[in-house]
Amino acid sequence: MNSFGRIFRVHIFGESHGECVGLTIDGCPAGLPLVVEDFLIDIERRKGGLQKGTTPRKEDDLPIFKSGIFNGHTTGAPITIIFENKNTRSDDYAKQRSVPRPGHADFTAHARYGGFEDYRGGGHFSGRLTVCLVAAGVIAKKLLAGISIESNILEIGGETDLGKGLQKAIDEKDSVGGIVECIAKGLPIGLGEHFFDSVESVISHAVFAIPAVRAIEFGTGFAAARMFGVAHNDSIEDETGKTRTNHAGGVVGGITNGNDLVFRIAIKPTSSTPKEQQTWNWDTNEIETFSVKGRHDLCIALRVPVVLEAVTAMVMADLMMLSQKIKPVWK
Repeated sequence: MNSFGRIFRVHIFGESHGECVGLTIDGCPAGLPLVVEDFLIDIERRKGGLQKGTTPRKEDDLPIFKSGIFNGHTTGAPITIIFENKNTRSDDYAKQRSVPRPGHADFTAHARYGGFEDYRGGGHFSGRLTVCLVAAGVIAKKLLAGISIESNILEIGGETDLGKGLQKAIDEKDSVGGIVECIAKGLPIGLGEHFFDSVESVISHAVFAIPAVRAIEFGTGFAAARMFGVAHNDSIEDETGKTRTNHAGGVVGGITNGNDLVFRIAIKPTSSTPKEQQTWNWDTNEIETFSVKGRHDLCIALRVPVVLEAVTAMVMADLMMLSQKIKPVWK
């Protein structure tokens, strides 16, 4: 569905080429200072700026407050924020309507919604809606006083030299993926529940709402499968729960242990690539060769770090509220 969270509940709406995209947040406490300027840094980070490898489509993305904010503070009522879509070129998509693009939701959305889906720019499946996640993250970060969440790109196209990895895509006139790491510092001990609402479970649920995510690992992740138990176990050093190593990534038994929360995600290559591909034409019932036209990122991973921080902050704010650990320090 389009909603996430139990107390700090985020609902997103809109389509890539519709009038706007937006979000509604329920459960945000009253009195939190919140103005347009609070959103600008993270929203600019999501755009990628003039960064080589990002889409030339540019939107102003100034948040328009519709409810829940009055005199520069949250009111305790649901917060609704919209972002207008002004720079669209829908004709790029009308021309290829009958050929579902490999790697996109064209085919599955058409089957699921019987042809009534908004196919322009991927519609509701588009990465355009990540601006809504970023906005929710801005608010969640403000609630998480004393907790830092930071994401960085570790690899692009299999290269730790990010420029070299991106150049691979440019040289091949194709797209590449990447690996992004997120680290949250200052989390209290005791967040999360065993089994279905473990910290790893809830974060993974939120993370896979980011288009293009293909995998996630916590701590040493898949490398743990090649370790001995005595090497993987994190020795506890004192009453704060500090451990000598952090192979667990800050979570044991689904509950935070006071160490840094560390996890990484794999981002697939952008599905929209100018390289010629083959796909099925549902009008002619034949396989044909085509090339995706329009404005697209060569590497989506370039724009993911701030989105990953945002969904992590959303999860942490919700878990903090469930554990009654959010303190209204802004009052």
